[in-house]
Amino acid sequence: MAIGFVLFLGGFVWGAVVYQPYTVPTDSMVPTVKPGDRVLAQRITGGEVRRGDVVIFKDEQWSDSPMVKRVVGIGGDTVRCCGDGGRLTVNGKVLDEPYIEAEKLDVAGAPGGSASRTPFEVTVPEGNLFLLGDRRGASLDSRAHLEEAGQGTVARSAVKARVDALAWPAMSMLERPKTYAALPGGISTAGPLRLQVAAVAAGAAMVVLGAAYGPVVRVLGRGRRREQADGR
Repeated sequence: MAIGFVLFLGGFVWGAVVYQPYTVPTDSMVPTVKPGDRVLAQRITGGEVRRGDVVIFKDEQWSDSPMVKRVVGIGGDTVRCCGDGGRLTVNGKVLDEPYIEAEKLDVAGAPGGSASRTPFEVTVPEGNLFLLGDRRGASLDSRAHLEEAGQGTVARSAVKARVDALAWPAMSMLERPKTYAALPGGISTAGPLRLQVAAVAAGAAMVVLGAAYGPVVRVLGRGRRREQADGR
């Protein structure tokens, strides 16, 4: 039971140190994250951010509150829309973005919508990030700030955390988009959330088994004593 308590409490404390909960207030990240969803975000520094990450950041020019967006470009990248089939390109590579809600265009024959109704081409300054929402038609993101200094990019230092999992209404890990894996730097790896959950579950199981061990032994012991008395 002592080991179980250590694992159980240690897993919770470890999780509280590494992760912060955050409730998403808007629909800009639909379908990945819906309004009212509660997420678990790993506390990181801006230098740990990779393309494809869903990050929590705060930039006073955007809002007084923390925001949640997806990183599609980092320093030195040229991000453009739209390429073949209305898709986003990074350094000329056409991205496969199954996580987005594409925008329907008022153009006959537009193939299934576009990654952005607003055309743009931005070269991201070093140390900055270009961020978009997954619901491209409803997201106020880097595209809404293209005319500002930095062309809508945000400093890496503005990032406070990276979303690793949805915690409510259902627990699930957030997948890293494979489309960015072939670009320099690749994609990020998930934090230690699975290990923390395993430690908490294992600790809880050991506590329950340890608590049940004593009564079970006593019951079995009484049964043996009765058998021995009956045998005499």
